[in-house]
This record gives sequence, C-alpha cells and structure tokens, in this order.
Amino acid sequence: MKLEHWWNYEEGVAGEPQANREDPWADETQARCSPEEEENERGTEWLPVTQELSFQKFIEQSDLLEELKYDFNEKAELRHIETHRPFIFNYYKNVLERNSKRYQALGHLLEQYIYVLLEKVCKLQRVYIPPEADKEPRSFFFMSERALTDHHSALLVVLQDHGVFRAGQWSQQAIIHHGLQHGSQIPCIQMALQAHYDVIVLNPNDNSVDLKTEKEWKGLLTPNVESSSREMVQAESLFSLQQSLQCLPKRCSNSPEEHMAYIWDYFISKTEGKDVAFIVHGYGGLVFMDLLVRRKWEVMSKVYAVALIDSEHHIGHQLGNDIQLLAWIKHHCCEWVTSPKTLDKPVATILKKEFPMVSAGTEEHNLAPSFSLQSIFKYFRKALRAKKAVNLSRMPIVTRSSTKRKQSA
Repeated sequence: MKLEHWWNYEEGVAGEPQANREDPWADETQARCSPEEEENERGTEWLPVTQELSFQKFIEQSDLLEELKYDFNEKAELRHIETHRPFIFNYYKNVLERNSKRYQALGHLLEQYIYVLLEKVCKLQRVYIPPEADKEPRSFFFMSERALTDHHSALLVVLQDHGVFRAGQWSQQAIIHHGLQHGSQIPCIQMALQAHYDVIVLNPNDNSVDLKTEKEWKGLLTPNVESSSREMVQAESLFSLQQSLQCLPKRCSNSPEEHMAYIWDYFISKTEGKDVAFIVHGYGGLVFMDLLVRRKWEVMSKVYAVALIDSEHHIGHQLGNDIQLLAWIKHHCCEWVTSPKTLDKPVATILKKEFPMVSAGTEEHNLAPSFSLQSIFKYFRKALRAKKAVNLSRMPIVTRSSTKRKQSA
C-alpha cells in the first residue's frame, strides 16, 4: 500500500463540511456521527505501513526483540505480533524495576519511530536549533518544506503537553494503549497538509541530555536511528572534564517556554503574509500564553486562531489586567476541555470564561486532541474566513472620482 493512504482522512476534511457532519462553527447545526461511528467509518483508512517502516522491523534493529514483540496493526494499534493482545507492562512477573526499564525502552523506540514517520510519511524536515551549535547537544523541531517560503498558505503550529514524550506525540501512553491515531500528532499533521496548511511541529520537552540515560541507550539502536546517541557522544566529548555533570541543558531550549520563544523569533516571525494558527495541548496552553505576553504585538498581528485543548494556562497570573490581550484572546481563542458532554457542547465553569469553552467529547486528557481534531479544523476554517472578510472590508474602494483626483494631482 502507498504510504500516502495510511493517514488519509475522509476527503471532506480539507474542504467544506460534509452534509452528514455537524459543523459547530457554521451557521446551521447538522447531525453528527458519534466518535465510535467515526472510528468505524475510517477504520479501513488506517492501513499498515509498508514493511520498510513497520515498528517491528524498527525493534528488530535493537537489542529488545524478545522483550518487545510488538507492531502496529491495520488500525494503528500496538499489538503483540503473536498473541495480538495489547501491551502488557508486567512482562517480568512482579519485578517493577525491570518492567519499568522495558517500558522506558519502548518509549524511547517509539520516540525515534515517530521521528522517522514525521520525515518519511509526513515529509517534514528536521531543523536543529541553534543552527550554529553543531558541536554540542541541541534540540530540533520539524516543519514542512515550504513553511517559511510559501506566502500563500496558512501555517499551523503544533505545541504539545509536557512529559517524557517528544515531537510528534500528544501522549506516549495514548500511543501504547490506544494507538497512533489517538496518541500521535500524525493525523493532525496530515489533516493540516490536506487542507493546504504548512506545518511546524515543536519539540518543547527536548530540553537536556541526561548522560546516564543516554549511555543506557547507546548500542540499543543502529546508525539508522542514532541521533540521540550521537548527541550523547558530542556531550561526552564537550564536557569530558566535568565528570560530575550528568544532565546537560540544550542551548535555546532549556525549557518549553524558551524553545517556543526561540522558534517564534527565528522562524515563525520571519514568515511574511502568513496566517498562523496554533493547536496547544495541556501545558502547551501555558507556553502559548507566555509567548503572547512576551511578543504581544507580533503574536496578535500574525496569529488568527488558537485552539487550546484541556489547557493549563492561567489568564489571571499570565495576562493580568491587560485589556488589549484580554480582548484579543476573547476573539481568537477557543478551548476544548475534557467533559462527559458530547463534542462541541458548551461547558460551564465556576471561573470567568475569557473565551469560548466547549467539550472535547471525552473525559480523558490524553485523548482530548484526537477527539476534537475535526471540530478544531472547522473552527480554523471559520476563523480564517472571518479574518479574510475583515481584511477585505478594510481595503479602499476605488471609484471613478477618486481615480480622476489622483490623475489630476
């Protein structure tokens, strides 16, 4: 099967809403399929990756073949290749330390595997930051080929929650227990690309190199996936005299906030004429609000919509009483929160609502992104249409009299 078909959603995603789908951001409300029905509808679309990019082949290149006999099936769910059962943590009977290390090894392999899928399936480019720091450990992010040069397309920036996971993942736990369609960002990226967005996928949790941990991974992976091991070797060479130092911070990416600010300053802010949208999950919401405060006028002028998913931001502490910022988020932000209510139903809160807040259609934080994606992209479409309508209304109207006045002048 062709790789392009693996992550293919229904054709209506990139265009206008289909007749049998509710569009909460349109003028009329239509009937909507349940999440379970949607999952069944597109089940056949989650085709297996070619043998070349199968997760099991990825594991075969490591030293964990016996401990991790797992692969992703046709629904992109992680299953044992012999029993077809979900992942079992207690592989070594009641030996917590060994089981924990096995789980961490699986997470590390998934991290590297997702990186490969971002490059091979989504065709994104890995960009190291800062560019000049090639002799020391450094962070990186991913972006589509024309993200900085195509002035006629919108740009989507994807900002994840905090945790042990890296770029391309909403939740490592969700990938392991619910599959790539729920835990990875690849469906989101593919939806954006199909809707003619350019994409930047941030890597806010890649803040340091732990020499002790990296030594454990050394030799685990072959040269095909050796990026983190290479960083460890560089770090040991650079800091060989500092034997007591175990954790080395990555310059310009010491924290999620610093990572976001750097990529905004040196990449996103350099794009001209692009309409920028953000999808932020959990702690990513706090990171975005931090950027909004730091780069107030730049962000307000370039960003047309922000979709927050079960966000950890705090408006009072971060934005204070800034009237301009409060007015901006009211018209440019919407949050999808975990709730027992059906998707897109308004959610009440005892706190003051600074912007619209609706249900994500699930009570699980890790599943909120995948459940709300369809609604988020519809929200983006309406927001972009509104922005273009405002821009059009501000354009001067050329009349015969004004033309004559210019010619006579």
